[in-house]
Amino acid sequence: MCGIVGFIGKIPCLPIIINGLKRLEYRGYDSAGVAILNGKNEILIKKAKGKIIEVEKILDESLDELKVGIGHTRWATHGVPSTVNAHPHLSANAKIALVHNGIIENYSALKEYLLRKGFTFQSQTDTEVFTNLVESNFHGNLEEAVIKSLQEVVGTFGIAVICSLDPQKIVVARRGSPIVLGVSGQGTFVASDPSAIVAHTRDVVYLKDNEIAVLTENSVEVKNINSEPVTHDILRIEMTLEAIEKGGFNHFMKKEIFEQ
Repeated sequence: MCGIVGFIGKIPCLPIIINGLKRLEYRGYDSAGVAILNGKNEILIKKAKGKIIEVEKILDESLDELKVGIGHTRWATHGVPSTVNAHPHLSANAKIALVHNGIIENYSALKEYLLRKGFTFQSQTDTEVFTNLVESNFHGNLEEAVIKSLQEVVGTFGIAVICSLDPQKIVVARRGSPIVLGVSGQGTFVASDPSAIVAHTRDVVYLKDNEIAVLTENSVEVKNINSEPVTHDILRIEMTLEAIEKGGFNHFMKKEIFEQ
């Protein structure tokens, strides 16, 4: 099952994203990647087929102090396991990056529509179609573009999106695929599983289906797909960090066997 981790805040995002992805390794995956905003109207993408360590090998010092980013581990659905099919995906103009869990059922029709509008595609994935759909609906405000796109999509999704033209936010949404938001004094987190962020915060909000959230370093704003405000209580995660770590074992199955 695919995994999502993202962070926007006052401290470097890359260690949070990489460590969060590693905590999701128990789900299995065939590729991984990160997308980081560099503050110069650019999104820097690093992704690779194979283990997260393959992504770590291609990271460089230019990413160390950047504070807005998203990451993903992928199990192949649309498109074979490969670097080009790995997430995050960039839009055709390279201004929007998106990670996605789920399946877009009407991606073929959407792709035909976008091809007629002049969009080009690099991968075989439904996620790149989703990303370009957001670009086609973007007119300066990222959450408005995401909401418009979600109204056109049939299928399931948990997504996190960043945009170099609207950079001080991460926009996330959910339909049928879990999304949890974390809040702390250091910033705001998004993940597909609380185990990815429990090392940094235990205060979380669980999105419901057809809800969208706008994350900034100091806030979480939740709306429904009709742009109407939604109120959520902040919940406390009860799991311990020790419970989600391998505890010296080579893999989680072996840990579970010894615990039993």
